[in-house]
Amino acid sequence: VQLQASGGGLVQVGGSLRLSCAASGIRFSINSMGWYRQAPGKQRELVADITGGGSTNYANSVKGRFTISRDNAKNMVYLQMNSLNSEDTAVYYCYVRGVGLSNYFGQGTQVTVSS
Repeated sequence: VQLQASGGGLVQVGGSLRLSCAASGIRFSINSMGWYRQAPGKQRELVADITGGGSTNYANSVKGRFTISRDNAKNMVYLQMNSLNSEDTAVYYCYVRGVGLSNYFGQGTQVTVSS
């Protein structure tokens, strides 16, 4: 399984970014896809996830600002991030999880929000 994340970068406070993640080598039924992030000195935290049926879950800190979406046919997951603030600065990791399996993570993409 390979996950390739893209779309990170440097953005000013209040700006927007859209992350994309393409999953390949999938030979199981995908249960959910989503994004974690890890800021320096902090634990990795779940940002958002989405099931194949489209049910979504968001961390409280991003509700109303971030939107997760998914293309089941292409095994891709996206994260639209609006109204970014400095606390969103982190490495963002996409993941995929099959039924009864552990998460597979990608290599991460850096998001830096500057004031």
